[in-house]
Amino acid sequence: MSNTPITVNVPDIGDFRDVDIIEVLIAPGDTIDIETPLITLETDKATMDVPSPVAGKVIEVLTQVGDQISEGDPVAIVGSNESAALSPPPTDTTPTTTPPEAPAPDSASSVMTDDVDSIDLVVLGSGPGGYTAAFRAADLGLKVALVERYPTLGGVCLNVGCIPSKALLHAARVIEETREMRPHGIDFGEPVINVTQLREWKEKVVGQLTGGLAGLAKKRQVEVITGIGEFTSSHSISIRGSTGERTVRFSQAIIAAGSQAVALPGLPEDPRVIDSTGALALDHIPDHLLVIGGGIIGLEMATVYRALGSQVSIVEMSSQLIPGADPDLVKPLAKRLAKQCDGIYLNTRVISAQPQDDGLLVSFAGDNAPIETRYDAVLVAVGRTPNGHHINAPAAGVAVNEQGFITVNAQQRTNIAHIFAIGDIVGQPMLAHKASHEGKVAAEVAVGHKSGFDARVIPSVAYTDPEIAWAGLTETEAKDRGIEYEKGVFPWAASGRALSLSRSEGFTKLLFEPVTQRILGGGIVGSNAGELIAEIGLAIEMDCVAQDISLTVHPHPTLSETTAFAAEAFEGTITDLYLPRKR
Repeated sequence: MSNTPITVNVPDIGDFRDVDIIEVLIAPGDTIDIETPLITLETDKATMDVPSPVAGKVIEVLTQVGDQISEGDPVAIVGSNESAALSPPPTDTTPTTTPPEAPAPDSASSVMTDDVDSIDLVVLGSGPGGYTAAFRAADLGLKVALVERYPTLGGVCLNVGCIPSKALLHAARVIEETREMRPHGIDFGEPVINVTQLREWKEKVVGQLTGGLAGLAKKRQVEVITGIGEFTSSHSISIRGSTGERTVRFSQAIIAAGSQAVALPGLPEDPRVIDSTGALALDHIPDHLLVIGGGIIGLEMATVYRALGSQVSIVEMSSQLIPGADPDLVKPLAKRLAKQCDGIYLNTRVISAQPQDDGLLVSFAGDNAPIETRYDAVLVAVGRTPNGHHINAPAAGVAVNEQGFITVNAQQRTNIAHIFAIGDIVGQPMLAHKASHEGKVAAEVAVGHKSGFDARVIPSVAYTDPEIAWAGLTETEAKDRGIEYEKGVFPWAASGRALSLSRSEGFTKLLFEPVTQRILGGGIVGSNAGELIAEIGLAIEMDCVAQDISLTVHPHPTLSETTAFAAEAFEGTITDLYLPRKR
């Protein structure tokens, strides 16, 4: 064996330059193998390890923590085994992950050994609320353990929910935009879709974020324990992982155990009956897909699969799509889907699905029930149910209601003062951004800060095509509660920016208190509505009046200025439309 000195350089790390080194993993004299991590880099929210392309002994380390490096910069000098270095495997420093599909963990991030008796805070669940709580508590000086049943952090949202769905929705939007340019003189032809490559890209996006969370946990010295956690007392939790069982004692705990997809009774156990997790796995593109549930999740998945080539039908039990939204906001989306889908059946339910060799034979009942129809796959998207009954909460004395929700106060405390709960498990709306804010509150209260969750509004977004977003009081709620309001509406058909995007079907509306002109709520339907709704949320939080919004100079031409125009429409001062004189 020769010992030829070789300088190991930073390999291809994509478009990143001047990346921070946050950890050096080797020292002179260390014996390393091919693929042994040398240093850890941090960029944005992701971390990545740089592996060694050679095996041998480290002679000199040429970098230190805090240095900034780019592709080609030297990392270390290694006395290499030439035979091992001749054919090094391909190097890919981009963290990737495959979204977990099984409920049980297949690996553990820490060895299940003796009990740990000195944990200040245990966080059960590592979704957006859980990891936010754990990281905030660690930043405030607590010794934190973060328990997660899956091999990667991020929970449902990052692994099999909001992040992969948005990646696929972006792909769907690109496909639709290319088709929409044909009448305008640009024809790309029909897209050629490589499902394997699309799936790998989606998983790469997920992997970058989950890998980043792992790096952030490590940097904060948050202990990550992989396994299924259940309370054994008010100060202990048992974690069952692939390497055994471990009991952790804690001073305080935060329950962030989330929710799971509702299973529809009466449907067969068949791989062609899938939930949102199965849909996001993107195993294949069915020719005919039935979506049961016309809520946000169902419509987002319908948008994806329709763009990828499936013939899609939608069944919804209520009288409109996205029942929680105002009907006028849903109307442009419903009109577009009616042209794209094989059928949309409202006030209709599925009564049976019989497995056949060539698909699933589905029967319906309701006002608009179609005839018995064969589908290649059926997606069940009828909501989510909290996991309150799956954590042995009674052992800790934590009260859980019949539905599985845990009641908390403004400080996120349960009925057991040192145990908090956040996210989906504490009630509607089941949204990641709500959970994150609740997580910060719980962590701050746990260290003695005077904190509380007092958000006046929590925006909702359907990332459909067009997108729908709303915040604050809706018209439906106002009518049901007898609240007086007036509104200003600006149609996007009068927006230069919307017209230039060939997407003028949307509008922006604002609701105001008639006397004070204080904003009560607002809704947007159209391209990038989810990006625009934050201004309305801020306006409500700040108790803005119509003039505060209309006199704020918005850039032109933009979609954001439609919010100002809606305020002007309410005031009667708008010049971009001709409306009956109000004042």
